[in-house]
Amino acid sequence: MKEEEASRQSFQFRLVTAAALLPIIALFVLVAIEVQFNRPLPGLTESRVFTIAPGVSFAQLSRNLHEQDIIGQPWLFNALGRFRGLENDIRQGEYALPAGATSVDLLALFVSGATLQRRLVLIEGWTFAEALAAIQGGEGVEVTLAGASRAQIAEAMGLAGNALEGMIFPDTYFYAAGDSDLDLLLRASARLRQVLGEEWSMRQPDLPLASAYEALVLASIVEKEAAGPHQRGLVAGVFQRRLERNMRLQSDPTVIYGLGDAFDGDLRSADLEQETAFNTYRIDGLPPTPIALASHDSIRAALRPIASEYLYFVADDQGGHYFSETLEEHNAAVDCYQRKLDNGSCEQLAEPTDNR
Repeated sequence: MKEEEASRQSFQFRLVTAAALLPIIALFVLVAIEVQFNRPLPGLTESRVFTIAPGVSFAQLSRNLHEQDIIGQPWLFNALGRFRGLENDIRQGEYALPAGATSVDLLALFVSGATLQRRLVLIEGWTFAEALAAIQGGEGVEVTLAGASRAQIAEAMGLAGNALEGMIFPDTYFYAAGDSDLDLLLRASARLRQVLGEEWSMRQPDLPLASAYEALVLASIVEKEAAGPHQRGLVAGVFQRRLERNMRLQSDPTVIYGLGDAFDGDLRSADLEQETAFNTYRIDGLPPTPIALASHDSIRAALRPIASEYLYFVADDQGGHYFSETLEEHNAAVDCYQRKLDNGSCEQLAEPTDNR
């Protein structure tokens, strides 16, 4: 009996001891696992790019990381996701994995959705066709509008008719691989509406413009005409006064736009006689659509032009424009700067001021 009692007590002691040690062992295991999860991954001695495709499960993600030699044991990473309850929270996309990252770092990155961003610059003065080509040529952009007509693109963008010209804003845009050309067009279109709406609300009173769209048309002409940011307000003022006095705008860039592919880089007198909807030597008022992407500065200039009495301007020999109030002075400036006539015309001109 004593032996049985001793045996029972020994068993109970071992049982109590084991029960006491279990939490310690479990804690040790958890610490060991946590250390493993927070150890820099051997496959990330340098930064790498990794893509999570749409619809990938967490288990498949773990296998993909292993197959690309980023992690050692896929089951461990899979366990980490399940243990933290995040296996259903990963977001697709392209990620930049930093050198020295841990399993915990990767999980946090994949859940954050902080995908690799690419940079696209749309330049003021571009046509819509040039901007679309830049968008569709962007690295990682999904092209969905290849072969689409202008009317189809306009419909996809929610624009009336096929009025695409000038309807996106020139700016720097960041995007992730897999974003489509339409995604970027819609973002640039929304940005234009925002900028144009804000500037229209702050416009000068009594402008000869019936709508924000007309302001955009004028801004696109200013964009192509102005020699630099400091002259946009003066150029816009000239066109505003011409509109007020029912004078034709006589803007060469509008003629060039109307010629389209027929323009060979040399604008001739005969071109100014061409009957097109954009030839402002032949039509009254504004052309029917913008002729280019207008910058914020040009939109602001069209709606808040610089006050002056100028009605004419011509490119000078300093990379800017010479502005004139009278046709006589303007003709002298044309003779001096454009025709290079040695008839004393340059001496007739007043000394250029800072705003010329």
